[in-house]
Amino acid sequence: MEFKLNIGDPKSKRTVKKILAEADTKLLIGKKIGQTVKGDALGFPGYEFMITGGSDYCGFPMRKDVSGIARKRILITKSVGNRIDLRKGLRLRRNVAGDTIYSKTAQVNLKVVTHGSVPLEEKKAEEKPEDKKEE
Repeated sequence: MEFKLNIGDPKSKRTVKKILAEADTKLLIGKKIGQTVKGDALGFPGYEFMITGGSDYCGFPMRKDVSGIARKRILITKSVGNRIDLRKGLRLRRNVAGDTIYSKTAQVNLKVVTHGSVPLEEKKAEEKPEDKKEE
């Protein structure tokens, strides 16, 4: 299964989106939220990324405090997995995914830790003309 990557750059305050092919997903499988990944295998030489979150194939968000790959129902206040503004002291039980990336993860959120020589925006601009088909 292919992963959708959302790569956030704190320096430029922009996000680059990329679809990672199924052959390249083996690099991310088994990694947990908070671990770092080299950008060379993802097509961004010189970069280093930190995994900040993601979601599984049904859209349930990954949480750092839920270990493993399984989905769990946890009791939470307003935070990851719960957008409802709650009264003081009110908690709700919500489904969330674990902190480990596995084959049924659909989206992975990454943050740039170390910048490479080529900016992410230029890398994206290079790929754009190839995607467009000439008429």
